[in-house]
Amino acid sequence: MDGRICVVTGATSGIGREIARALAAAGDHVAVVCRDRGRGEAVAAELDAAAGRPAASVHLADLSRQADVRRVAGELLVRCPRIDVLVNNAGVVNLAHATTDDGIETVFATNHLAYFLLTLLLLPRLRASAPARIVNVASEAHRFGRLDLDDLGQAGSYRAMRVYGTSKLSNILFTYELARRLEGSGVTVNCLHPGAVATGLGHNNGRWAILATRLLAPFFRTPRQGADTAIWLASAPEAAGEHGRYFVRRRAKRTSRPTYDRALAARLWDVSAALCRVDPSVA
Repeated sequence: MDGRICVVTGATSGIGREIARALAAAGDHVAVVCRDRGRGEAVAAELDAAAGRPAASVHLADLSRQADVRRVAGELLVRCPRIDVLVNNAGVVNLAHATTDDGIETVFATNHLAYFLLTLLLLPRLRASAPARIVNVASEAHRFGRLDLDDLGQAGSYRAMRVYGTSKLSNILFTYELARRLEGSGVTVNCLHPGAVATGLGHNNGRWAILATRLLAPFFRTPRQGADTAIWLASAPEAAGEHGRYFVRRRAKRTSRPTYDRALAARLWDVSAALCRVDPSVA
């Protein structure tokens, strides 16, 4: 594998696909992490053809399932002699309460715990590959979130936007806490808001969600526009020194007050480690 090695989750559609395209075009090798083999192979073939070289590899995982996260992390550690960039992008929105095979509310499991677990499992390789970068796709929806560590499932009063916002709030708390733990390591971590983007996010909720997305599409940013800040954080020389910050359209921005609560971030870290059955002191 020549050039940098970049792991991108959710890389077969939307902003993840645009991130993968841009990194491959810049000379990087992209490890495409996705659920569907056919779509993954189609994206990898596209990246290879555009680059005129083997530019991508496909790694299958349903990131809502911790067993899959562990398996794909092990596969990546075997196949990637180094990892220069990790982009945590895959996510879901659910209109109704659901749980994963691990018994965890699906949005929190996919949007936060998958980021947390995959990052920690790959962290030794990222440290060994320093300078390296971690980019977490969050959202301005974090401002709608309300993190109750005693009721992460929110089954009693499930509101789709609040649940999604809580998962994005968790992304930011995780980013800030990880940044503190990685200080001086040569591994940077940042998060971002991609904007309201016309992607497939939420299409798992049925035809009405799909119809609403199509009706609103003219008011959304394109996936390429939404991917721009993530690409910049993952690859731009001028972003190399950025660490522990939240970006909107390449500009650092303050997040909601709870994201700066260090005690809350530390508690979320410990709860996440317990749910994922990992050592909380690994980072």
